[in-house]
Parts: sequence; structure tokens; C-alpha cells
Amino acid sequence: MQHNLTVDFQKITTVIFDVDGTLYTQSKLRKKMLISLLRHYALRPWKAKDLLILHHFRAEREKRAGYSGNLENAQYEWCAAKGNFAPDRIREVVNYWMFQFPNKYLAACVYPGVRKFFQVLQENNITIGIYSDYEAVEKLEAMHLKADLVVSSTNKAVDRLKPNPEGLLYIVDKLGVTPQECLFIGDREELDGECAIKAGMPYLIVDKKEFSQFDFYDKLTRQFLISKTNKELV
Repeated sequence: MQHNLTVDFQKITTVIFDVDGTLYTQSKLRKKMLISLLRHYALRPWKAKDLLILHHFRAEREKRAGYSGNLENAQYEWCAAKGNFAPDRIREVVNYWMFQFPNKYLAACVYPGVRKFFQVLQENNITIGIYSDYEAVEKLEAMHLKADLVVSSTNKAVDRLKPNPEGLLYIVDKLGVTPQECLFIGDREELDGECAIKAGMPYLIVDKKEFSQFDFYDKLTRQFLISKTNKELV
């Protein structure tokens, strides 16, 4: 399904979301993180190598779209191979600066309309799933969002990066639904879109708009409610 097509919500029982760039704006978060990193390492120049660790960890993951096989350990090995980085230090830096510290900013970066859309789905007994390439449980808690199932690419049962569809297929199997009755919402056509296509699942790609003008989820909520009303009238 192309990302700009109208969704037939009367056929949808489950909505699955990507996280980074889909539920919150990354540009706003990155500005906050840049300031925090500069302040921190300006006072600790002897630890500036940590910035290279963060750069290479992200960059090496990006190069390996669709990777499968011991992903949890491989992602740190890729980073270590790019420089003289101690494995323990890589894990420490990545865990703090990528998986812990940014969470305090996430609530302010959630896209307009996200919480309302989640609420409407829950009120109408639509199952909510999460599929992210990174661990997402603590991120959801920070954003005050709840899902029925949260899965990441590093989950042992998945162990693959997008656009490999294994993560989506794993969620489908765990929830006991079919790909055709699910909707996957992501922010990258080449990863999330391709992942959905390979899984045989309808999908949407969020609009690329400024935070102040972002209305993707408001429109989706209205579309869902109109579909629900039409179904009740039939």
C-alpha cells in the first residue's frame, strides 16, 4: 500500500507503530541532545572520544539495513571495529546517551495528536503494537503512551533490522492476527514502508511537516472516527 492512500479502518484490528521519528520529532530532540552533549563534554574534554562512539554506533547500524544474526552483540562489535573503543565503554556510553538520558525530553517532543489517536484506538478496542529498531519500553513510558505489545529488532525472537519483515511477522503471530488486518505506521519509506510491503501489511508514512504544523495524527483520528460512524450506520 502506498503511504498516501486512505486506510480502510473497518478492516483494521491492529495498529503497529514505529517509534523514533514516528511518535515524536527527532529534530527537536536532537537539538536538545546536542546542547546537552556539548555542555557535558566541554567540561570533560578527555572523554570526548565518547562522541565518536555515539556517531559510529548509529552510522554502522544505518549501513546494515536488513541485517540478521546476533544483532544485540553485533551492533557493539561494529562500533568497536571503527576505533580503539573498549566494548564495556561502548555499552556504557550508548546505554546512557541513547537509551536513558534522552527520555526526559521525549514528552515534550511527542507529535501533536499522538496521545489522542492512541486513546481513540484503545477506546475502540484496537490493539496497539510497537515495532522499533531500538528498545522502546522506557521511551513509551516517558511519552506516557501504552501499547499491548512492544518489540524491538534486538529482541531474540526477531534479531533483524528493518526492512526485514520478521519483526512485523513476529508481532502478527504473537497477537494472533493477519498482516492484512494490521496497519503499520512509520517515518521512513525505505525501511518502514519496505518492511510492511514485505510483510504484506498496509502502511502509512508520517508527513514531513514542521512540529507546529504537524497534523498527521489529527487527520488520522478524524478518519478513524468517520469510518467508525459509517460502520455503525450500515
